Amino acid sequence: MVCEICHGSRWKSVSVEGVERLTRCDCWLGVVKAKSLAESRIPPKFAKAELATYKPDTDSQREALRLAKKFVESFPSEQKGLVFFGPPGVGKTHLATALLKSAIRDKGARGYFFQTTELLRLVRETYNRSVEETEMDVLRPVLEADVLVLDDLGVEKTSEWVHETLGLVINARYNARRATVITSNLVDQIDQHHKDFINSFMMQLGDRTRSRLLEMCEWVEVQGADIRDTERITNAAKTGQMPEAPERLTKKNLPGKSGGMARARLKDPGVQYELNWSGGKAGTK
Repeated sequence: MVCEICHGSRWKSVSVEGVERLTRCDCWLGVVKAKSLAESRIPPKFAKAELATYKPDTDSQREALRLAKKFVESFPSEQKGLVFFGPPGVGKTHLATALLKSAIRDKGARGYFFQTTELLRLVRETYNRSVEETEMDVLRPVLEADVLVLDDLGVEKTSEWVHETLGLVINARYNARRATVITSNLVDQIDQHHKDFINSFMMQLGDRTRSRLLEMCEWVEVQGADIRDTERITNAAKTGQMPEAPERLTKKNLPGKSGGMARARLKDPGVQYELNWSGGKAGTK
């Protein structure tokens, strides 16, 4: 259907202080935002996730929702991002994807969603000589997005290469003052002798990158009941069947080791991003 305002030209006339000017029609803006949303990489599972549909049960969930709404309202004048951390199933990814969609639709932001292990896998694949895509082809949208969601930070196996790669992403966005939203099951523990230190931001990212995140993001620990467990129990009650126990890890179903040689520098003319990694198997200690 042709727009009744611009009649398909994508431009409309407006009066600014008595002077007629042309500006983009709202129908064109709608097309651009829809395209940006389709290219944002938000998983289909969260296609219906919205800030309005997030149902907080705890004070920390209510605070996380408040900060997510505040982020969208303040964008782009406020570039400070968010770190949602806490146990699985409390709605961290729901909030992050809903926030991203709102920023794209309401503020015209260029935004992307990347599951952290998937991002690292895409970078590793560029080390294969049969793959034409370069590191910068993968990382350019990650580094240049107005809003970037990094989901499930900390699930990947830690290594020097992981430190360097994630450090590059965080540091580049820090220097460019671009908003970054992170979800993670990690804990913020800095005592190396503490039992939880192995699952901490310090262990996974290193001191320097953690420090960057503390400065560039507001942190909120989200606590609550596991939504997935609640849904399983509810469905079991409806069907009269007990939910199945999760599959146990055995030697037969453990994932294999990743391979590929890491190159030290991201090759892109005029770009000064560097991993400072001399070689070795990417993603291993």
